[in-house]
Amino acid sequence: MATKATTQKYHYACGKRKTSIASVRLIENGTGKVVVNEQPMEEYFYGVLIGLVKAPLKLVGKTKAYDLSVKVQGGGKSSQAEAVRHGISKALVEADMLNRPTLKKAGFLIRDSRVKERKKPGLKKARRSPQWAKR
Repeated sequence: MATKATTQKYHYACGKRKTSIASVRLIENGTGKVVVNEQPMEEYFYGVLIGLVKAPLKLVGKTKAYDLSVKVQGGGKSSQAEAVRHGISKALVEADMLNRPTLKKAGFLIRDSRVKERKKPGLKKARRSPQWAKR
């Protein structure tokens, strides 16, 4: 059985942040509905993260022009939201190249490559050494 997402034309992009990976489908001729992991976005994300996810659409002025279908995995909610934002931005550029300068200036197309540093042997964390005792 074909779903609405597979029968309509869409633009695909993959967004990343820390260990989160978001697969974004930007479905044309939509109503502004956003579905994340088969849940409405308002149920999956909360508070400021909703605005963070919608930021690229708002910046381009296409909040009601597309429907979004997102699959996101790994990391925490905050990093997932930023991965979704990155994916939406890339999909918007694929849909219309005129969106690129606006999104690039806002910094939404840059993959934030900062990840947690690995723990080193003899230390408690990546850089935190054990407490020093004089006696």
